[in-house]
Amino acid sequence: MKTYQFEERPVDPSNSLPLHHQLSAHLRAQIVNHSLPPGTSLPSEAQLQERYGVSRSVVRQALGALTTEGLIDRGRGRGSIVAPRREHHRLVHRMPGLSTQIAETGVSVTTEVLSFSVQPAQGIATALGAPEVLAIERLRSVEGAPLALIHTWLALPLCSTLTAGELQDTSLHSVLRQKYGIEIVAGKRQIRAAPADAELLALLHMAPHAPVLVLEGTSLDATGRPVEVFTTWHHADQMVFDIEVVHDPASTSPSPARGAGTSDLAADTSRPTVPQVPVRSGGPAALDSPASLSTRARELSLRLQHLADDIAAAEQT
Repeated sequence: MKTYQFEERPVDPSNSLPLHHQLSAHLRAQIVNHSLPPGTSLPSEAQLQERYGVSRSVVRQALGALTTEGLIDRGRGRGSIVAPRREHHRLVHRMPGLSTQIAETGVSVTTEVLSFSVQPAQGIATALGAPEVLAIERLRSVEGAPLALIHTWLALPLCSTLTAGELQDTSLHSVLRQKYGIEIVAGKRQIRAAPADAELLALLHMAPHAPVLVLEGTSLDATGRPVEVFTTWHHADQMVFDIEVVHDPASTSPSPARGAGTSDLAADTSRPTVPQVPVRSGGPAALDSPASLSTRARELSLRLQHLADDIAAAEQT
């Protein structure tokens, strides 16, 4: 088991921030950046007192805050130990939302509706193209710990009969699909780090002045109609956004010679080209291998996506 190593960063009594906040922030930063990985034993209360020149009450308040945040485990006779990392992963490029993706991992996800009202379309909600919107504020928790605050605006009168009770402990996209037949199939997403006010930090059980991860976006149905606009503030210490990266042949393939005969699909370098499956000798048996089937499945998926893009482009012209 790794033992904590002191860093040369003393607590400053002249700082306006309370001493226990300084100490907890100092330890928290090292836990979050993995300088103190899970399983590391922290010094005893007496050792922390001596090292930082603070009272036992300051040390206990600091360790108590870290315990509440789930960053350390404390037990009689074994001191304080850095807790296992509590991280939740979300594939940003997938349309299923936060609750659906995390629930797939087998953990408990709950949703509390904090506000639910009809409002004039203002700010980012004007992207819905409706004079009025249904504004919804929800708090999503995992295993009882707050993870995200979600502000959503839905176009009206599209969802005029929706109720707050229908969104309790469930996915909004699932309700839209089951109640209205609205399938969310596309959209745009943006991720950034941002500061948070005291009210948001309190809702997410985060330390003062901690940043949050903000995910903003617009979701479209199968007809290309904007259905929702949302902003979600995530607990930055617990949320991890995953993105699948694929090779884009168009970014490395040489451009066709001027005048060369190319189809519209091949000329569109904004999307990946469809890989061609080589013809193998040996008849149908060669195509029955898992590798061949997987390759053909990827080829078909890309061709279908290209077809869908062309249909959508034709409908807009």
